[in-house]
Amino acid sequence: MGTVRVLREADIRAALPMAACIDAVEAAFVASSTGGAEHPGVIHLDVPESRGEIHIKAGHLHGGRTYAVKVSSGFAGVEPPAYDGIVVAFDATTGAPVAFLMDNGFITDQRTGAAGGVAARRFARERVEVVAVLGTGLQSRKQVEALRVVRPDVREIRVWGRDGAKAGAAADDVGGRVAATVHDAADAADVVVTCTASRAPLLRNEDVAPGALVIALGSDGPGKQELDVELLRRADVLAVDALDQCLRLGELQHAPELAGGAVELGAVCAGTATGRTDDRQVVVCDLTGLGVQDVAAANAILANVPADAGTTIET
Repeated sequence: MGTVRVLREADIRAALPMAACIDAVEAAFVASSTGGAEHPGVIHLDVPESRGEIHIKAGHLHGGRTYAVKVSSGFAGVEPPAYDGIVVAFDATTGAPVAFLMDNGFITDQRTGAAGGVAARRFARERVEVVAVLGTGLQSRKQVEALRVVRPDVREIRVWGRDGAKAGAAADDVGGRVAATVHDAADAADVVVTCTASRAPLLRNEDVAPGALVIALGSDGPGKQELDVELLRRADVLAVDALDQCLRLGELQHAPELAGGAVELGAVCAGTATGRTDDRQVVVCDLTGLGVQDVAAANAILANVPADAGTTIET
């Protein structure tokens, strides 16, 4: 007989502000790339009848008090599209569940935004003024939120999306403007973020200016693709969150011959690999999402949430 703490979205949000999440996720990237973490392969489950896509990820940071398993889902076949999730934290000594984080997908959203923030912190030029966002979902907002934490000089944000009304709503939310085309969005931008569900290249090599950072988030499953392969070939620095996973799920699945020249973001954060060395370099960062990001976020929540938050149930 034991007890499990149940935390709901409001408490979870309060305990995981973006700045803290960026720091936690960066530490998780370092652990992942330096042998300090366990993160097995992602389990994908499709529900084609309602265009549902479920990801199951797990991870453990060595020395941590807990490990975590996350189930996150997105159902595009309903209106409005439905997103949900839960993270379960377990005692790393006994395996007993210690917390149910009923976050309605917030942890995934926050730590994905934070991953983009880590990439910008490590690879963007020191002064970032113009940002392009391809995509109109919640992640378009989260990426801008994280960018503003690590590069507060942002003054112009351009949003492109296939649906003009959704692009307008996203642009309003981030204080930007709608771009008529992908090229209009990306032209001369310091950072270009791609966060769509595309299965064909959207961002072309010729759209990207010298010195730009491209953060690619949408390709997190077989067949997905947002970037022209020529852009990957052009990159002076090609970074990934986890090489093996990006080869299976990320942009790198479309250009596996480039794997030998890729560096892991965590290794750059740890100082064991080289990132940007010149302001004219083009950097592409391929992020597929790691279970250890969810563990790091869960650990930060459990450390920061007030002792009287949530409820307790008997097991």
